[in-house]
Amino acid sequence: MCSVKRALQALTGIAVLVLSLALTASPAQSHAHVTDLPSRQEFCSASTGTLPDCGQIKWEPYSVEGPKGFPSAGAPDGQICSGGVGRFSELDDPRGGNWPASNVQAGTRTFTWDHKVTHATTKYTYWITNGSYDPTTPLKRSELNLDPIYNEDFGGGMPSKIETHNVDIPAMSGRQMILAYWEIADTGNAFYACIDIDFDGNGDPGDPGDPGDPGDPGACDGVADWSPDTAYLGGDEVVHGGNLYAAKWWTRGEEPGSTGEWGVWDGLGAC
Repeated sequence: MCSVKRALQALTGIAVLVLSLALTASPAQSHAHVTDLPSRQEFCSASTGTLPDCGQIKWEPYSVEGPKGFPSAGAPDGQICSGGVGRFSELDDPRGGNWPASNVQAGTRTFTWDHKVTHATTKYTYWITNGSYDPTTPLKRSELNLDPIYNEDFGGGMPSKIETHNVDIPAMSGRQMILAYWEIADTGNAFYACIDIDFDGNGDPGDPGDPGDPGDPGACDGVADWSPDTAYLGGDEVVHGGNLYAAKWWTRGEEPGSTGEWGVWDGLGAC
């Protein structure tokens, strides 16, 4: 009887040890997204963005984690911006070509990844669209120039919490897109970020209330810059960060663009 008890105790000890090793060997969960130039998930983020109809990505802008191996494998065509994650499908919706877009020119621009949780890294890679890109349809591989405009091999190293990359943007025209990609070294995953850009300085011509919507080109004329020391009433307009905002109610010290969709400031578009 004692020998059976000892055997059971030994088996229990082995099971606990195996479970402990399995837990400690499991890779840590990683999270990150591109904040500047703003990615689609940054424009949707509850903490920084003002876009409507973003779904769950509003609360998890750092979670666009799909299969790695892009472009030969990874997220499928039409689901690239969401990393193939179905619950973030709003990122693949082209919104009629009216996503907010950053105005750019050819030359070097700094891009920033904000890592909520860092992880052992294989590489960061950036691709830009080619002449076949249609901003009114979900992104496909055939619309990307698969010769990267930036590639940095990390060899399994750990990135900084705030990781910046100086990316050389080629001369192009009209609306284009940059795909930023962070590949994890010791899991099967990678993070995807689609960044809408415009070479013609038109910004975003679409959704009312989008932070990139230029609206009336003269809408900001005569509107004062926002001041943290000024009290504003509902309906008061201010200019901040190149965008026009209107207060929904009395406010003071709340920075436009930082209060989210349900905050005090209503984004009226770019100046």
